[in-house]
Amino acid sequence: MSNPEWIGDFTKESLQKLIEEGTKIWIYYTQDNTEPVCSMMLIPANKRNSLKEFNLDLNVVDYGPMFVNPKYTGNGLQYQMFLKEDEYSIENGYSYAICTAHPDNIYSINNIIKNGFELKGQKQFTRGIRNIYLKELVEK
Repeated sequence: MSNPEWIGDFTKESLQKLIEEGTKIWIYYTQDNTEPVCSMMLIPANKRNSLKEFNLDLNVVDYGPMFVNPKYTGNGLQYQMFLKEDEYSIENGYSYAICTAHPDNIYSINNIIKNGFELKGQKQFTRGIRNIYLKELVEK
């Protein structure tokens, strides 16, 4: 990955805590189950008080880091992951979704906007600057 800092860094302990608080992680593998193709996280932001970081008070879920194996980029996988997270979030009663992206991560930003998110601002986090995007979740 040419810009690993874009995805963030989680310790084993922080991931375990997030999972205990309701975070969901999907990992998709090749058909023969030998190689990861892509992965994504969905973090119930209202359960971990991260909304304070975004200055929001909503029933919101955080579409956490997404990763597509470089061998499989260009196949629309990130956009498909957004659709899966939308479906899951609506089924689980969330009204809004938030996600962030490094301002130089044009491919992710294009998918974020294609998925209906609107840019709400920028924030400096410990892992660097991020654009902050928000959208209202509606059943289709």
